[in-house]
Amino acid sequence: MFFITYQNELIISGFVLLFLLVVRVTVNFAVTKLGRRTGINEARIRLIRRYITITLFLMAMLIETIVFGTEFKDLALIFSSLFAIIGIGLFAVWSILSNITSGIIMFFNFPYKVGDKIEIHDKDFPIRAIIEDIRAFQLHLRLDNGDLVTYPNNLMLQKAVTLIEKDAIDDLMDAI
Repeated sequence: MFFITYQNELIISGFVLLFLLVVRVTVNFAVTKLGRRTGINEARIRLIRRYITITLFLMAMLIETIVFGTEFKDLALIFSSLFAIIGIGLFAVWSILSNITSGIIMFFNFPYKVGDKIEIHDKDFPIRAIIEDIRAFQLHLRLDNGDLVTYPNNLMLQKAVTLIEKDAIDDLMDAI
């Protein structure tokens, strides 16, 4: 009975989901290819691919609600309520969102890679270190004395940074 009643909606849903699956595979392939060509860490590539999958999933949910006949005024009510709740909840964690957004920006446009020695020009805490890892929220920087410093992604985009030496990880290993 259900399949007969909603036959057209199920067919449209199948096409929409197939289309979004093809988009996901294509975009993930492009991101992987771009990441490997520019020498980006495999973990960062997987993270960006996960963000893409979540975005496409949310788009699929929205499209499916429209396909099955939800009216715009109902969607507007749901989304305004949802955004109000999320907005209040996320206000407390805005710095985490800022770091995630910075991590995405750094994936596509960041001149430094793991192994590069950099200097961060911060008046309060100047850092001269080797980039050990680039994560979703922060960079792991290894100081010359061997200490590990985690530096937030959003600050990395706000501060002036100088590239001292490319692939300096071998020098650090020799020092340790």
